[in-house]
Amino acid sequence: MVDVPLASGHTRGMALDLSLVGKESSPATFTYAWQDVVRYALGIGAKRDELDYLYEGRGPKVFPSFAVVPMFNPMFELVAKTGGDLTKVVHGGQRVRLCAALKPEGILLTRAKITGIYDLRRLAVVLVNTETKDASGTVLFDATSQIIFRGEGGWGGEPPPKEPKVAEIPKGEPADFRIEETTSREQALLYRLSGDENPLHADPEFAAKVGFAQGPILHGLCSYGFMVRHVAKGAADGDAMRVTGFACKFTKPVWPGDTLVTEGWKVAPGKVALQVSVKERDEVVIGSAWATITEFS
Repeated sequence: MVDVPLASGHTRGMALDLSLVGKESSPATFTYAWQDVVRYALGIGAKRDELDYLYEGRGPKVFPSFAVVPMFNPMFELVAKTGGDLTKVVHGGQRVRLCAALKPEGILLTRAKITGIYDLRRLAVVLVNTETKDASGTVLFDATSQIIFRGEGGWGGEPPPKEPKVAEIPKGEPADFRIEETTSREQALLYRLSGDENPLHADPEFAAKVGFAQGPILHGLCSYGFMVRHVAKGAADGDAMRVTGFACKFTKPVWPGDTLVTEGWKVAPGKVALQVSVKERDEVVIGSAWATITEFS
């Protein structure tokens, strides 16, 4: 998990509110246009050779990881209600499953629900499920966010359930593809325009105050988007619309300017095991990752 706070506010000395488990939020409305889709694509590193995702004259197509944008605020609003110290929150993992290709504009409705608050001694794990529908009521995608509170465990609760392994890296086997891409030093400043405005990703003084003297870090969900782009190139002939599911655990922070290296193993038809590393430090920053490649009818 990445040792990264998600927000600057906090409430000290309060146990997590376990009564929130099973509670569902009211539907949150998210209205977007093609400019939002393109802004997101640029935020996750899309280049001129990916013009289908950057130019309205070609749609634009929508990267499937854009799903994390409408679900983020409803998810985080529930996390904030738990009463935990938000300066000690880390984004532990993220899963998205698409039911249909995303359109370049529309109105979406998202409901969020805390499905469990679990005890890992010094840590507490909050699982938040979200489901997003279009204006007609059709489910477009669902997601699960694993949010971790440092220092909030130890009340004697149950540990989190083990997640099913969709695809695992085969031991000793070389990757079927390897894609290397350097993020820009402004990457986090660009990505935050898609909704996650945490000062940790922009303000050097704030970053130093919460333990990152090297400066603002890149959003985990930005690295997540890079991973999905790379999967599309390495396993779906460049067509991100065929990437219909993806999940990971965030293991280490990434700084703007780092070089991300995505490796993929095609372990079964339509299933890819993944790992993302930072080249400069030779360390894994995204692990336990996978993607599914299918076609929408």
